[in-house]
This record gives sequence, structure tokens and C-alpha cells, in this order.
Amino acid sequence: MWEDFKKFALKGNVLDLAVAVIIGAAFGKIVTSLVEDIIMPGVGILLGGFSVEDLTYTFNGAELRYGAFMQSVIDFFIIAFSIFMVIRLFTRLKRQKDVPAEEEPEVLDKKEELLIEIRDLLSKEKTGQ
Repeated sequence: MWEDFKKFALKGNVLDLAVAVIIGAAFGKIVTSLVEDIIMPGVGILLGGFSVEDLTYTFNGAELRYGAFMQSVIDFFIIAFSIFMVIRLFTRLKRQKDVPAEEEPEVLDKKEELLIEIRDLLSKEKTGQ
């Protein structure tokens, strides 16, 4: 059983996934900090000190903090958009790297064009057209 686990754990896909999860978690922390420490305070300043996170509703003595939920939803969309933009950038860079440079069309001079016409006419005569 240990050997099977080692084979599974050391496969390339599993290691790639582990690295992706670690990098994703670190990137998530960076974007979360961007949202919480820079974007949302800026939005609060623009709205005159209003903070979405402070919105609450009290019902029969129970406080519902729906503002915190709305803040989490906003954070999610900003994080998702940021990840989308990074993936789009990497995809575009990879696509540019993978596409071979287009060859320039061959430019013929007048003599070459004339020779091609003569060749085509001779081949038509041989075939009886």
C-alpha cells in the first residue's frame, strides 16, 4: 500500500496540483489584502465613510450581519476577476510563444513570373487544353 501511495503522490500531475494550490493560496492572500486594505477603503472614502461590512439587521434580539456577507461576495468577485485576468495574460503569452512566425510570402520578379507563365502554357499544350 505504501508503494502505491508513493507512486500516486510522486506523479507529475499530483505535484503540479500541489504547487498550483500553494501558489493559488498565496495569490488569494495578496488579492484579499488588495481588496480589504486598498480597494474597499477607497470605496468607503468615495461613499463618504460608508462601509458595506458594517450593515446589520436586528430581529428579535438577533443581529444579522448581512454587510459582512455582502463584503465576502464583493471580495469573491474581485478575486475571481483578478485570477481570470492573470490566467488570460498567461494564456495570451503562451499562445504568442506557441504560434510560429508567419513566413513572408515569396516575392517574384518579372523574369520569374514570365517563366511561370511559360511553364503553365507549355503544360496546357501538352495536356491538349
